[in-house]
Amino acid sequence: MCGIGGIWNRDQKTVDRSLLQSFTQVIAHRGPDDSGYYFDDDCGLGLGHRRLSIIDLSSAGHQPMASGDQKYWLVYNGEIYNYLELTAELVALGYQFRSHSDTEMILAAYQAWGYDCLNRFNGMFAFLLWDSSKQLLWAARDRFGVKPLYIWEQSPNFIAFASEIKQFTKLPNWKAQVNPQRCYDFLAYGMLDHTSETMFKDVWQLRGGQYLTLNSDRQDADFGKLTVKQWYSLPSNQQDLSMPEAKQQLQNLLKDSVKLRLRADVTVGSCLSGGLDSTSIVCLSDQLRQESANNIPFQTFSSCFDDLRYDERQYIKDVIAQTQVHPNFIFPNANELFEELDHLTWQQDEPFGSTSIFAQWCVFRQAGQSGVKVMLDGQGADELLAGYTKFYAALFANLFRKWHWGKLVNELITCRRYQNATEIQRMIEPLLPIWVRQPLRRLLGYASETAVPSWLNGSYLQTLGVTPQVSAKFALTTPTSIHQLSHLQITSTSVPMLLHWEDRNSMAHSVESRVPFLDYRLVEFAYSLDDTTKIRQGQTKAVLREAMRNIIPESIRTRQDKMGFVTPESQWIKHGLSDRFEIELQKAIASLGQWVQPDVLQKIFQATLDGNSGMQGVIWRVISFSRWLKVFDVKI
Repeated sequence: MCGIGGIWNRDQKTVDRSLLQSFTQVIAHRGPDDSGYYFDDDCGLGLGHRRLSIIDLSSAGHQPMASGDQKYWLVYNGEIYNYLELTAELVALGYQFRSHSDTEMILAAYQAWGYDCLNRFNGMFAFLLWDSSKQLLWAARDRFGVKPLYIWEQSPNFIAFASEIKQFTKLPNWKAQVNPQRCYDFLAYGMLDHTSETMFKDVWQLRGGQYLTLNSDRQDADFGKLTVKQWYSLPSNQQDLSMPEAKQQLQNLLKDSVKLRLRADVTVGSCLSGGLDSTSIVCLSDQLRQESANNIPFQTFSSCFDDLRYDERQYIKDVIAQTQVHPNFIFPNANELFEELDHLTWQQDEPFGSTSIFAQWCVFRQAGQSGVKVMLDGQGADELLAGYTKFYAALFANLFRKWHWGKLVNELITCRRYQNATEIQRMIEPLLPIWVRQPLRRLLGYASETAVPSWLNGSYLQTLGVTPQVSAKFALTTPTSIHQLSHLQITSTSVPMLLHWEDRNSMAHSVESRVPFLDYRLVEFAYSLDDTTKIRQGQTKAVLREAMRNIIPESIRTRQDKMGFVTPESQWIKHGLSDRFEIELQKAIASLGQWVQPDVLQKIFQATLDGNSGMQGVIWRVISFSRWLKVFDVKI
């Protein structure tokens, strides 16, 4: 796991050495173990790298790394988990290796299979590969965008590539300006990373499963042309498996995914929330380590609170009792939230939607301080296996659309065991025609599907080109099946955003985070399953619950409530930090100027204090957005 950077200057053959070094040094936290640079002065290209040593800790893993004939140079961020198998395959083809790193394997794979090598990689990655024989820069991102890659085109003549947006602040002529539509998406709906654009004007990213090429051949008619292609998309095939068949295959795939992600030459640990996903990973890791006679203690890290409504230790202790893990309990401090907020905002690159990101920050900070350089986490499971309540609505819509009235009634009845009447009402809402749904949304206090929320200044935002419907397409339209909703959440609305936060929070503390549920084999299998294997008799993630029978504690396998990296945010606003939140809100209102309606925001805040509103998320988004403007000196 590392940080990368690249600068291409069409007009100057020589790349400024000190500029590339400062550009790369900004992300020293991503790679505190080593650094390196490569320059091709004939093509105006410079590559920079910061190394976090995980595989082959020797100097043989130094980057930028060259092929044996020096034709190809690579800077790479990530891990190819099946690198041992691919290395053996390449050795059989006649390739020789000087190191034991997956970096060298990528270079050989490119030589052997060209762009098709991507389809053989099982891992998370973002890299820049310079092919000097073609004078071509090739940049690629993994299937689901676990590792980031940003691009800033100052002009067609100057293009920069980076692991984190903050790197661009070191470049000449950089001016941070808002991208109004993407900023609106965040403020109104808490959304980011759902398109290739960012909240910074002119800064964009490769999406998961994309690669780009930059032609640097001055003799070619396409010199300077940058082309983006989609190299991976979720396959649409679906399987009709029985529950016993589905749960066994899922168990096998998840266990193998965890096994691959335990490969490292450093200490590996895991997040542990006490929920189904992280518990499955921890228990499988413990099982695999015992099978391999690994005696190194496997550490877990959990966010906890004295307020039992937000605390999961009762479940975490069940995991500890069943395994041989060494637990670490972290108690995020409410007073520390605002003390850390500038630094946290700087590391995140963009605003974030709730204080739960602070809880995750504290967990990874403790992992780094404990000497754990690799952490496993459960991102992706909810989106794959229907873990959110929104999936009930998708299931109901699918059964309704297919006229499966008996199953629909049965699911509605059994759902009542686990969800209250208000939640069920929200689940049924998407089944209603729009002429009924719109008034109902207003009655329940939600944003309209076609109108700007009342606390934002719609008339002013319209002058900036903001279109409410763009966000509504993602945030409010409910697909007609679990299958469709999973696709939307994996590729656009949920997973990319969660991975953004996880990458920044972990790498800020020089920790590599690995996500077993996003092994592409597991994703494709789970995505192919019928809706009824995912929600059955009112239970979410039914197939995972069956797959983990006799592997995880029964108290967690049958658990229905859901927390994750939750914080007592509403309690902080109402009680302990109410004055601080109000001060921060007033600062935010002043900094956002014409973007917001101050009186409406103040009423929302007061309603939250009075306990009459659950809209504290709006308050936090405004505060976070304001801090982002300040930290990055963004012109609004």
